[in-house]
Amino acid sequence: MSDSTPATPTPPSPDLQATNSPAPGPEHEKLKPLVDRAQKLMAHAWMIRTFVKHCDEVDDFPELNEMARTIFDTFRALETQVDDPVSYFKIVRKKIGALKSAAMQFQKDAWHASTHTNFQQAAIAALALGEQLQELLEQAETILPKRPAPPKITLPPKTT
Repeated sequence: MSDSTPATPTPPSPDLQATNSPAPGPEHEKLKPLVDRAQKLMAHAWMIRTFVKHCDEVDDFPELNEMARTIFDTFRALETQVDDPVSYFKIVRKKIGALKSAAMQFQKDAWHASTHTNFQQAAIAALALGEQLQELLEQAETILPKRPAPPKITLPPKTT
């Protein structure tokens, strides 16, 4: 190839192509390891869900399914945001309360369903999942862009 032949431009890599979303900010790289850790926790959560979904006791204690449904809901919401750490932790913020509540209820319900070690350990694991996700969220909150304060709304004075 001679020096006078123009070089064929290389297409940009898919992650550098223009998209509708803004370019990742500096927090993106700082949050990525936290997302990776959260995904490992969610893999563990999926195993709790699988245990609950396939245990025989769920036929007699359908309330156990609430833990499985909550994990499923959280998992599905998060899996779409793995490449966007800011959005990922916004979803964690929204879902953490329901996940922790479901874990607390599961601990109560599981005891009634069975005293078997598998249920005791699943309840402990579900509570630990909520605690560990909460810890990751707190770490992420120190990195995430600050949320703007809601606008101050002043109501007009009452007329009598």
